Amino acid sequence: MKKVSLTFVLMYIMVCINFGNAFAVEDLSGKVVETLDSGGYTYVNIEKDGNKTWVAVPQSKISVGQDLSFNPGAVMTDFTSKSLNRTFETIVFSGGVQGEDNPAAVSKVSDMKPPAKTIKVKKAEGPDAYTVSELFEKRSELDKKNVVISGKVVKFSSQIMGKNWIHLQDGSGDASKGTNDLVVTLQDTLAVGDTVTIMGTVSKDKDFGSGYKYTVMVEDASVKK
Repeated sequence: MKKVSLTFVLMYIMVCINFGNAFAVEDLSGKVVETLDSGGYTYVNIEKDGNKTWVAVPQSKISVGQDLSFNPGAVMTDFTSKSLNRTFETIVFSGGVQGEDNPAAVSKVSDMKPPAKTIKVKKAEGPDAYTVSELFEKRSELDKKNVVISGKVVKFSSQIMGKNWIHLQDGSGDASKGTNDLVVTLQDTLAVGDTVTIMGTVSKDKDFGSGYKYTVMVEDASVKK
Protein backbone atom coordinates (compact mmCIF):
# COMPACT_ATOMS: atom_id res chain seq x y z
CA MET A 1 0.00 0.00 0.00
CA LYS A 2 1.30 3.44 -0.85
CA LYS A 3 2.38 5.76 1.93
CA VAL A 4 -0.36 8.23 1.04
CA SER A 5 -3.02 5.53 1.30
CA LEU A 6 -1.70 4.34 4.67
CA THR A 7 -1.72 7.89 6.01
CA PHE A 8 -5.28 8.36 4.86
CA VAL A 9 -6.34 5.07 6.45
CA LEU A 10 -4.94 6.18 9.80
CA MET A 11 -6.61 9.57 9.53
CA TYR A 12 -9.92 7.99 8.53
CA ILE A 13 -9.85 5.56 11.46
CA MET A 14 -9.18 8.43 13.86
CA VAL A 15 -12.09 10.39 12.45
CA CYS A 16 -14.52 7.47 12.56
CA ILE A 17 -13.66 6.16 15.99
CA ASN A 18 -11.74 8.54 18.25
CA PHE A 19 -13.42 11.91 17.78
CA GLY A 20 -16.67 12.69 19.51
CA ASN A 21 -17.70 15.32 16.96
CA ALA A 22 -17.63 12.91 14.01
CA PHE A 23 -20.66 11.12 12.59
CA ALA A 24 -21.45 8.89 9.66
CA VAL A 25 -22.57 10.25 6.30
CA GLU A 26 -23.80 7.81 3.68
CA ASP A 27 -25.50 9.99 1.02
CA LEU A 28 -22.60 11.96 -0.41
CA SER A 29 -23.03 13.20 -3.98
CA GLY A 30 -23.13 16.38 -6.05
CA LYS A 31 -21.43 18.50 -8.69
CA VAL A 32 -17.78 19.39 -8.14
CA VAL A 33 -17.38 23.18 -7.86
CA GLU A 34 -13.83 23.35 -6.44
CA THR A 35 -10.85 21.04 -5.86
CA LEU A 36 -7.60 21.37 -3.92
CA ASP A 37 -4.68 18.90 -3.93
CA SER A 38 -2.41 19.00 -0.91
CA GLY A 39 -0.56 16.66 1.43
CA GLY A 40 -1.59 13.54 -0.47
CA TYR A 41 -5.28 14.39 -0.36
CA THR A 42 -7.78 15.86 -2.77
CA TYR A 43 -10.20 18.26 -1.13
CA VAL A 44 -13.42 18.40 -3.15
CA ASN A 45 -16.22 20.95 -2.75
CA ILE A 46 -19.48 19.46 -4.07
CA GLU A 47 -22.84 21.17 -4.47
CA LYS A 48 -26.28 19.57 -4.33
CA ASP A 49 -29.65 21.32 -4.02
CA GLY A 50 -27.88 24.59 -3.27
CA ASN A 51 -25.84 23.13 -0.40
CA LYS A 52 -22.05 22.81 -0.57
CA THR A 53 -20.04 20.10 1.19
CA TRP A 54 -16.28 19.63 1.44
CA VAL A 55 -15.02 16.06 1.03
CA ALA A 56 -11.47 14.78 1.59
CA VAL A 57 -10.28 11.69 -0.33
CA PRO A 58 -6.89 10.14 -1.15
CA GLN A 59 -5.35 12.24 -3.93
CA SER A 60 -7.34 11.59 -7.10
CA LYS A 61 -7.91 13.08 -10.55
CA ILE A 62 -11.12 15.04 -10.00
CA SER A 63 -12.26 17.95 -12.15
CA VAL A 64 -14.65 20.86 -11.61
CA GLY A 65 -17.99 20.14 -13.26
CA GLN A 66 -18.03 16.39 -12.63
CA ASP A 67 -21.10 14.84 -10.99
CA LEU A 68 -19.75 12.38 -8.42
CA SER A 69 -20.88 10.11 -5.62
CA PHE A 70 -18.44 9.32 -2.81
CA ASN A 71 -18.15 6.35 -0.49
CA PRO A 72 -19.69 6.81 2.98
CA GLY A 73 -17.56 8.87 5.33
CA ALA A 74 -17.42 10.67 8.65
CA VAL A 75 -17.84 14.40 9.22
CA MET A 76 -15.39 16.45 11.26
CA THR A 77 -16.10 19.97 12.41
CA ASP A 78 -13.44 22.71 12.62
CA PHE A 79 -10.83 20.50 10.96
CA THR A 80 -7.51 22.20 10.21
CA SER A 81 -5.39 21.07 7.27
CA LYS A 82 -1.78 21.97 8.06
CA SER A 83 -0.67 21.53 4.45
CA LEU A 84 -3.33 23.99 3.25
CA ASN A 85 -3.10 26.20 6.32
CA ARG A 86 -6.89 26.24 6.28
CA THR A 87 -9.66 25.31 8.70
CA PHE A 88 -12.81 23.69 7.33
CA GLU A 89 -15.99 24.36 9.28
CA THR A 90 -17.18 20.88 8.28
CA ILE A 91 -15.52 18.27 6.07
CA VAL A 92 -16.30 14.64 5.25
CA PHE A 93 -13.48 12.07 5.19
CA SER A 94 -14.39 9.51 2.52
CA GLY A 95 -12.57 6.46 1.18
CA GLY A 96 -12.95 7.80 -2.37
CA VAL A 97 -15.25 8.03 -5.38
CA GLN A 98 -17.86 5.27 -5.59
CA GLY A 99 -17.06 2.61 -8.14
CA GLU A 100 -13.31 3.18 -8.03
CA ASP A 101 -10.92 0.60 -6.60
CA ASN A 102 -9.24 2.48 -3.76
CA PRO A 103 -7.18 0.64 -1.11
CA ALA A 104 -7.71 3.48 1.36
CA ALA A 105 -11.41 2.79 1.76
CA VAL A 106 -11.51 1.32 5.25
CA SER A 107 -15.11 1.79 6.38
CA LYS A 108 -16.73 -1.62 6.68
CA VAL A 109 -19.97 -0.84 4.88
CA SER A 110 -22.13 -3.44 3.17
CA ASP A 111 -23.69 -2.08 -0.03
CA MET A 112 -27.44 -1.73 -0.01
CA LYS A 113 -28.55 -4.51 -2.31
CA PRO A 114 -31.92 -4.61 -4.05
CA PRO A 115 -33.85 -7.49 -2.53
CA ALA A 116 -34.45 -10.50 -4.75
CA LYS A 117 -38.13 -10.23 -3.84
CA THR A 118 -40.37 -7.75 -2.10
CA ILE A 119 -39.59 -7.40 1.59
CA LYS A 120 -42.42 -8.47 3.85
CA VAL A 121 -41.70 -8.93 7.55
CA LYS A 122 -44.41 -9.61 10.10
CA LYS A 123 -44.96 -6.88 12.68
CA ALA A 124 -43.46 -7.60 16.10
CA GLU A 125 -45.81 -8.44 18.94
CA GLY A 126 -46.48 -6.48 22.12
CA PRO A 127 -47.70 -3.03 23.23
CA ASP A 128 -44.48 -1.30 22.13
CA ALA A 129 -44.37 -2.93 18.70
CA TYR A 130 -44.57 -0.82 15.53
CA THR A 131 -43.90 -1.12 11.82
CA VAL A 132 -41.36 1.15 10.14
CA SER A 133 -44.10 3.30 8.61
CA GLU A 134 -45.93 3.58 11.93
CA LEU A 135 -42.74 4.84 13.53
CA PHE A 136 -42.51 7.64 10.96
CA GLU A 137 -46.20 8.47 11.39
CA LYS A 138 -46.11 8.51 15.20
CA ARG A 139 -42.58 9.85 15.68
CA SER A 140 -43.68 12.88 17.71
CA GLU A 141 -45.54 10.87 20.34
CA LEU A 142 -42.89 8.14 20.39
CA ASP A 143 -39.87 10.46 20.71
CA LYS A 144 -37.55 9.30 23.55
CA LYS A 145 -39.67 6.17 24.10
CA ASN A 146 -38.68 2.54 23.71
CA VAL A 147 -40.10 0.63 20.76
CA VAL A 148 -39.88 -2.86 19.27
CA ILE A 149 -39.57 -3.33 15.50
CA SER A 150 -39.03 -6.34 13.25
CA GLY A 151 -37.43 -5.99 9.83
CA LYS A 152 -34.80 -7.06 7.35
CA VAL A 153 -31.29 -5.56 7.40
CA VAL A 154 -30.62 -3.93 4.02
CA LYS A 155 -27.42 -2.11 5.00
CA PHE A 156 -24.80 -2.54 7.73
CA SER A 157 -22.01 -0.15 8.76
CA SER A 158 -19.52 -1.38 11.35
CA GLN A 159 -18.17 0.55 14.34
CA ILE A 160 -18.64 4.19 13.45
CA MET A 161 -18.55 6.39 16.55
CA GLY A 162 -18.32 3.18 18.58
CA LYS A 163 -21.62 1.82 17.24
CA ASN A 164 -22.88 -0.37 14.43
CA TRP A 165 -25.44 1.23 12.09
CA ILE A 166 -28.13 -0.62 10.16
CA HIS A 167 -30.92 0.24 7.74
CA LEU A 168 -34.04 -1.78 8.54
CA GLN A 169 -37.05 -2.38 6.27
CA ASP A 170 -40.22 -4.40 6.82
CA GLY A 171 -42.15 -3.72 3.62
CA SER A 172 -44.21 -0.87 5.05
CA GLY A 173 -43.86 2.81 4.17
CA ASP A 174 -43.30 4.72 0.95
CA ALA A 175 -39.87 4.48 -0.68
CA SER A 176 -40.43 7.73 -2.60
CA LYS A 177 -40.90 9.56 0.72
CA GLY A 178 -38.19 7.66 2.59
CA THR A 179 -40.64 6.27 5.14
CA ASN A 180 -39.79 2.65 4.32
CA ASP A 181 -36.23 2.69 5.68
CA LEU A 182 -35.27 3.04 9.34
CA VAL A 183 -31.77 3.84 10.62
CA VAL A 184 -30.82 2.02 13.83
CA THR A 185 -27.68 2.12 16.00
CA LEU A 186 -26.69 -0.87 18.09
CA GLN A 187 -23.74 -2.97 19.26
CA ASP A 188 -24.84 -6.28 17.73
CA THR A 189 -23.06 -7.44 14.57
CA LEU A 190 -25.53 -8.22 11.81
CA ALA A 191 -25.40 -8.99 8.10
CA VAL A 192 -27.36 -7.72 5.12
CA GLY A 193 -30.33 -10.05 4.70
CA ASP A 194 -30.78 -10.83 8.41
CA THR A 195 -34.36 -10.61 9.69
CA VAL A 196 -34.33 -9.37 13.27
CA THR A 197 -36.47 -7.86 16.00
CA ILE A 198 -34.85 -4.94 17.77
CA MET A 199 -35.72 -2.84 20.80
CA GLY A 200 -34.38 0.70 21.20
CA THR A 201 -35.12 4.37 21.86
CA VAL A 202 -36.78 6.62 19.28
CA SER A 203 -35.09 9.91 18.33
CA LYS A 204 -37.12 12.38 16.27
CA ASP A 205 -35.52 14.98 13.96
CA LYS A 206 -31.99 13.91 14.85
CA ASP A 207 -29.86 16.70 13.40
CA PHE A 208 -26.10 16.17 13.14
CA GLY A 209 -25.58 19.48 11.32
CA SER A 210 -24.22 20.17 7.83
CA GLY A 211 -27.56 19.16 6.33
CA TYR A 212 -27.48 15.59 7.70
CA LYS A 213 -30.75 14.99 9.51
CA TYR A 214 -32.86 11.92 10.25
CA THR A 215 -36.62 12.41 10.50
CA VAL A 216 -36.66 9.48 12.89
CA MET A 217 -34.18 6.84 13.99
CA VAL A 218 -33.80 4.28 16.77
CA GLU A 219 -30.71 4.52 18.96
CA ASP A 220 -28.88 2.20 21.36
CA ALA A 221 -30.95 -0.76 20.23
CA SER A 222 -30.45 -4.43 21.04
CA VAL A 223 -31.53 -7.52 19.16
CA LYS A 224 -34.29 -9.48 20.87
CA LYS A 225 -33.43 -13.16 21.04
